Amino acid sequence: MRSLPILMAALVLAAPGLPAAAQASPPKLDHAQYVPRVEDPVLKEMEAADRKREADEATRTRTIDAQQAALRKQEREARKVFRYDMSGIVKPASPAVFTYQAWHFPPVAQYLTGTCWDFSATSYYESEVHRLTGQKIKLSEMWTAYHEYLDKAKRYIETRGNSVFDEGSEAEAIPRVWKEYGIVPEEDYPGTCLADGRFDHSRMVKEMRDYLGYCKAHNNWNEPQILATLSLIMDKVMGVPPKEARWHGRTYTPKAFLHDVLKLDMDDYVSFISTESLPFWTRGEYQARDNWWHDREYYNLPLDVWYDTLVKVVKAGSTAAIGGDVSEPGYNGFEKIAAIPTFDIPDAYINQDAREFRIANHTTTDDHGIHVVGYTRIGGADWFLIKDSARAARQAQPHGYLYYRGDYVKLKMLTYTLNKSFVKDLLAKFPKVPTPAKP
Repeated sequence: MRSLPILMAALVLAAPGLPAAAQASPPKLDHAQYVPRVEDPVLKEMEAADRKREADEATRTRTIDAQQAALRKQEREARKVFRYDMSGIVKPASPAVFTYQAWHFPPVAQYLTGTCWDFSATSYYESEVHRLTGQKIKLSEMWTAYHEYLDKAKRYIETRGNSVFDEGSEAEAIPRVWKEYGIVPEEDYPGTCLADGRFDHSRMVKEMRDYLGYCKAHNNWNEPQILATLSLIMDKVMGVPPKEARWHGRTYTPKAFLHDVLKLDMDDYVSFISTESLPFWTRGEYQARDNWWHDREYYNLPLDVWYDTLVKVVKAGSTAAIGGDVSEPGYNGFEKIAAIPTFDIPDAYINQDAREFRIANHTTTDDHGIHVVGYTRIGGADWFLIKDSARAARQAQPHGYLYYRGDYVKLKMLTYTLNKSFVKDLLAKFPKVPTPAKP
């Protein structure tokens, strides 16, 4: 049974006709508003202290970095290089004293590139054009370099990244490249877009290598796409290679320019090595990183024959593209000399085994390509006039030339290229066997 108060309340609420004020009003709703943000003073203080510690650490790191950079600079400036004291050497006074000297263009600098092989071999073939035809035609080094980069990229793609891609190569690349693509005069393709006209491949090659590394990491081996991208990278720095060569008012394809104007048969050139790693009087592969295409057509000669042949050919009026080691205490651009000191090995002890010992333990390495343009005898020694594109040859006058003594060539030079016409007797001694297939 309901209680009386509850019953009376229910009757009142239900009674009709009562005023609205007498009825219950709805509940009042809360009101929202924006108020100033209150930061906790303790946390704010801690955050400010943390930022100051971070700034102090950054300042301290910059100070230490600057101190270390200054220290490294000081160490570099104080560092000494182990050198051969050449004060007692009777050396050539200038290129003019070389009894035998073949025509060649003035030296050209390679600047910030690793393309010594290209500059030296191009110079050699320019001299060959003059020797064979009497023409003085300056050729484009960068035309060859452009196509060599692409050829190296093709092999990189074919081997899925298991091949060399950098700036180095061998003089023997020139016949291969020119037979495939021809050649053009330098005026048709200077090979640089830089305002100062100098060559700089440092950033370009890094960009190409990074791109190839990306392709390898993502297993992307689309050759046309990759080569087109590499060409765009090179075009920015080297310029777009021309499709034609212009000479004396006429236009030629690059291959026709090679054959019809230069009149060079690239099959007329052979390269020689001297190493005990192969049987003498046979052909084989030159084991060097820069022989990236694994050329197996090098003729291997005993050292005495190898050296005497070089002397004979230069005395006969030719030149030679030659390559070898220039990282030696007896190599000094300021003195313009390359010679072997007796504290390394006396000249009388330089023989095939001494040469091979240094090849085998990698103290003789394939560093640099140069052009032999002359020969003479001074102070009882053989001297070779070297045309060189590297900076070492510009550390003293005359710029672009060095003088290599005979002992240095015997011990430290590794390969050279000659025209077959000068070495027919030697080539006849090699077995007539098919050239091994390239891998």
